[in-house]
Amino acid sequence: MKKKLIAIVVSAAAVLPAVAMADITVYGRAHVSTDFLDDGADYSETNISSNSSRLGFKGDHQINPDLKAFFQIEQEINFTNGGDGNGFNTRDTFVGLSGKKFGAVQLGRFDSPFKVARGPANLFGDQVGDMRNLTRVGNARFDERYDNTVQYTTPSFGGFNAKLAYSVHEGESAQVDADGDSLKTDSMSMSLNYAGGPFEASLAYEQAEEDTGRGERDGIRAAAAYKLTDAFKMVGFYQTLDYTGTDATSDATRDLLTSDVYGVGGEFKVAANTAVKAMWMTRDADADSYDSDMWVVGVEHKLDKAVRIYANYAVVDNDDNVALTPWGQARTATPGGAAGEEATGFSVGLRYDF
Repeated sequence: MKKKLIAIVVSAAAVLPAVAMADITVYGRAHVSTDFLDDGADYSETNISSNSSRLGFKGDHQINPDLKAFFQIEQEINFTNGGDGNGFNTRDTFVGLSGKKFGAVQLGRFDSPFKVARGPANLFGDQVGDMRNLTRVGNARFDERYDNTVQYTTPSFGGFNAKLAYSVHEGESAQVDADGDSLKTDSMSMSLNYAGGPFEASLAYEQAEEDTGRGERDGIRAAAAYKLTDAFKMVGFYQTLDYTGTDATSDATRDLLTSDVYGVGGEFKVAANTAVKAMWMTRDADADSYDSDMWVVGVEHKLDKAVRIYANYAVVDNDDNVALTPWGQARTATPGGAAGEEATGFSVGLRYDF
């Protein structure tokens, strides 16, 4: 299916006049790593992973001086095996209108404001050691793209802007129960964001109703970054999630998925194109013996603006009843962990943005 869609798009681009393609950009990311992963028990293997690699098309059209239309279509691309995607829209895909005075409105399927709000503190995104290994656990997770979403983004006021997104329902159409009553499958997400000078921060809230696929839950997230010098940046992160689930959810499950996650990190440029990074995070669950700590160190070198190489070493230390790993998110190589063990990962990666 994906091959057919790509062929159609490429063929159409080849026959369109150059002027018609002037505002359309083909972009993407090839991100692959070689990883040695050890769960602390029986698994200790070398893997090659495709890490949120993607191909996309985006563009805009100036309707008049005060109004612009824009779109994006983005697909995850697996560089290591065939994958299982069935459509050309598995990542952020949307269409919308924007203006300098009123901001932007978009509709489609894309990262929620809550998900994007981790950005200021996201030192190891899509790599071994990604913070989502602790923030995105089980059915309580919130780092999501929601179906059937409309989002409003305000203009920037003194470095501040706000995002408000509402997902009408999951799936192709709204659903009803056996009595004909509407199921509550909507979700809401919002964030307040600031970027100015050496400081960048986001504060977000998200809530999902009881009939969504993972049940009722809500959360608050805060992330910040501050450049103490041109070479050194400090970051901090905090998240609290309250998981209610459904009527059938046990109190024990609610306790193990309700949690606080927080951490600090830093990035130091040792040369113009080379940085050393480190971060420590902890997940504190309401349930006993379900806590985890993660720390990660890495070095990244940019060969130029488009290509970078890196090496990371990450560890997750688990309590007796939990089996998290530092490699479980945003990657194709995701073997499971072992409860109560210390999982370690060493990764060498190449990322090419085009």
